[in-house]
Order: sequence, then structure tokens, then C-alpha cells
Amino acid sequence: MSQTKEFDLNDIVEMKKPHPCGENRWKIIRLGADIRIKCMGCDHSVLLPRREFVRKMKKVITEKE
Repeated sequence: MSQTKEFDLNDIVEMKKPHPCGENRWKIIRLGADIRIKCMGCDHSVLLPRREFVRKMKKVITEKE
């Protein structure tokens, strides 16, 4: 039984490793086969394949309203 991590557009997620700027919170700004996340500290954005994103994500901090 595998645990699926639920996330959606505009959710704030915590990744396992912090960004070099020191921030560990990221906002999901694009969903699809690839997922684009934006650092909440320095606004740098990164595009990750969905499988890699799910593996590197620790937890969803806040969900969109």
C-alpha cells in the first residue's frame, strides 16, 4: 500500500532539503507532468518532473483556500 501525497496548485509545501537561500517553503505554481515550484524566500522557481517532486516533497504546509 503506497501513501499518495495530496497537493494542489498554490499550496505551500516543505521540501526535504532547503534551498541555498535558506528557505524550505515552496509554492506550487504549475501542475502537470512537470511541477513548477517557487521558493518563498528568494522567488527562484524550479521545474521538476512529477515523480521527482513527489519523492523530494516532505509535506504540505498550507492548502489554498
